[in-house]
Amino acid sequence: MEKLFVIKIGGNVLDNPAALSSFLNDFASIRERKILIHGGGKIASRLGDQLGIESKYINGRRITDAATLDLVTMVYGGLVNKQIVATLQNMNCNALGVTGADGNLIKASKRPVKDIDYGFAGDINPQGVNRELLSSMLNLGVVPVFAPLTHADGKMLNTNADTIASVLSIGLSRHFDVRLIFCFEKKGVLKDINDPGSVIHHLTKKAYQDLSANHALADGILPKLENAFAAIDAGVKEVLIGEARDLLKNTGLNTQGTLITE
Repeated sequence: MEKLFVIKIGGNVLDNPAALSSFLNDFASIRERKILIHGGGKIASRLGDQLGIESKYINGRRITDAATLDLVTMVYGGLVNKQIVATLQNMNCNALGVTGADGNLIKASKRPVKDIDYGFAGDINPQGVNRELLSSMLNLGVVPVFAPLTHADGKMLNTNADTIASVLSIGLSRHFDVRLIFCFEKKGVLKDINDPGSVIHHLTKKAYQDLSANHALADGILPKLENAFAAIDAGVKEVLIGEARDLLKNTGLNTQGTLITE
């Protein structure tokens, strides 16, 4: 099968113009098929503060009320997405900015209220991925750039970008040899959040469960790890987590970052 790289960025990469430009240059140089998924939470929070819209998080996930949904739709699907697409086009990378609503690429459902009401948040699964349309786009040389938004019942839904990356990887794994890469501001998963050198270079599910039970992991990394192991459990071969400039020096997995396995 053809190789496919599914790469997610967020955090300080998006906030730092120089880091973003460097990342996108590395991303554009990947010759294999590729998909980019971006976040934008800090940018949305900053603009929300200017508009008087308070940002609320529980377990590293944003609470999306009606005002916040309008905000993230504008920021994620508009400002951030189109800036990335324009930059990639200037790098001769034929990017196409999309959300889950475009071409019905990702079906979702509004997250039911249980212990926590996350508001207009989307839940998705691999069966909701429009594999045929995405495969056709990829085979035509189009590079999808996903904003973290999906849809259900005629409404947009805020959806965790890590979850989108994981679900796309799982959904497309029957068509491609998928490598899933989460790029963020740390060198990898850290044993000690205050020690940037304490990277766990290899993390198994058992080790992850032990660390979680001891509350040894920061809230922000939990969605990434949950989605990484969901992908591994569903047949995605390799997941790598770490700093963008380390992980995209070449497109083969290396000793940088944290390698996730069973």
